[in-house]
Amino acid sequence: MKKIFLRILLGFLVAILLMGCQRKEETLTFTLDNYPRVDGSTVTIPLSEAIVAKLTGLRVEEVRPHILHNKTHNAYINLINDEADIIFVTSPSEEELTLAKQKGVQLETIPIVSEAFVFLTHLDNLVKGLTLEEVRQIYAGTITNWSEVGGADVPIVAYQRPLNSGSQTGFLDLVMKDLPLTDPPTELVIGDMGALIDAVAAYENVPDALGYSYYYFAVDMWGNENVRLLEIDGVYPTPETISSGLYPIKTAYYAVIRDDEAEDSSVRAMIDWILSEDGQNLAEDAGYVKVR
Repeated sequence: MKKIFLRILLGFLVAILLMGCQRKEETLTFTLDNYPRVDGSTVTIPLSEAIVAKLTGLRVEEVRPHILHNKTHNAYINLINDEADIIFVTSPSEEELTLAKQKGVQLETIPIVSEAFVFLTHLDNLVKGLTLEEVRQIYAGTITNWSEVGGADVPIVAYQRPLNSGSQTGFLDLVMKDLPLTDPPTELVIGDMGALIDAVAAYENVPDALGYSYYYFAVDMWGNENVRLLEIDGVYPTPETISSGLYPIKTAYYAVIRDDEAEDSSVRAMIDWILSEDGQNLAEDAGYVKVR
């Protein structure tokens, strides 16, 4: 009799667990019609596509036409104006934080994949690496010639991105910090991240260009065989050195939401899933580095 009771009790507990799993799974099952309003940066489009496909049970090719990322700054504006539920982006700029404050919006940022900020030059450049301080002094205008950092005797052409672009915000926050930035000529400010990489790759008499990007975009999304990533402080950026924290310029891609998002919302459930083992494996399969 006692064994029968224990079996009944065990069966009851298993049933409860299964029901709980089913309820949890239901919060992570979407259709394209009820999927949260997602926006983000260019570099997180593949991640966004992979997540939508997984959580709707559709193929990436089927969901791709429904994924619209308006780039980092516009994504923040849409979130602040309640025209997006969640955005996949780099960290907010000072201007974006100010805009949120003016609108009475508090932003909540959750790192979902690891990332690194990288510097790149032409493949034929003699310089294989720079120290972080050398990078800072180049963009501050103190170091102006490659010969000062072990290269050929040619001026450094240091490209930048426009203010409020994701990579420019990262550059200012992660690299320059409080060090004043030299004002570059207009032609050295490149509006598109891919165009900046191509500008660095362009060989015009000498390999004199220097630029920057995020690791995933430079390696997995864009790529250019005439560009080489630089070691920083003696460490070359790889998934292993990024994940371990050995590479010195570390950052992340974030899921950013308004902090008044309901605790039991499908948006928060989706973030929990992205941070789960399954979600992190999906991100890694898409070419990103798991968050630590």
